[in-house]
Amino acid sequence: MDLRENIAQVRAGIDAAARAAGRDPAAVELLAATKTQSSDTIRAAVAAGVTLCGENRVQELTAHIADRAYDGARVHFIGHLQTNKVKYVVGQVELIHSVSSEKLLRAIDAQAAKLGVLQDILLEINLAGEASKSGFPPPEALPTARLAASLGHVRLRGLMCIPPAAAAPGENLHYFETLRQLAVDIRQEMLDNNIDMDVLSMGMSGDYPDAVAAGSTCIRVGSALFGPRLPNAPG
Repeated sequence: MDLRENIAQVRAGIDAAARAAGRDPAAVELLAATKTQSSDTIRAAVAAGVTLCGENRVQELTAHIADRAYDGARVHFIGHLQTNKVKYVVGQVELIHSVSSEKLLRAIDAQAAKLGVLQDILLEINLAGEASKSGFPPPEALPTARLAASLGHVRLRGLMCIPPAAAAPGENLHYFETLRQLAVDIRQEMLDNNIDMDVLSMGMSGDYPDAVAAGSTCIRVGSALFGPRLPNAPG
């Protein structure tokens, strides 16, 4: 595995997709999804040029923080978050991508209040209505955004989605375009709240060119950087 080469290839793919869509490639961040990766691999990725890591699991997040594996990079939490583990994440990461319920939103706000911090968040939207995935149905996005804006210790930065696995290029483009339009609609409806919605977290290793074309500002890439996870990797 050549991390520098993989990073360069993905960034080249981002650049090409952005330019083809008339976008500035610098407007799209590459997030390295470090699920199941060792602290040594994360350090190597940071040394190779990764500036943003995303962790899926609270236990791995806390272990890597203790190991100082992320030193030199920013850290986001991108996985499913249970309310009883909020205390291990709030104030430890720059952005939580996966706020998927009102209960979780309120728990994050309460923990942030306890710490005296402002926690940046994204609302996870379940665009395809998949029972196996978390997230708000699209009609609940605006009322939940209004709720987030009313809370004192969270700041809504945008939206996130995990569409169905794409079997072919272009298959998920309509999901990404739907999320972009949903974000536009929410911003227009909430101009009076002066919200800071400038993040669209969408696109992974198999579909990120389409996500970039549709307006993604953050793609979450794991296997394209680190190779496929081993069959016996946990989770």
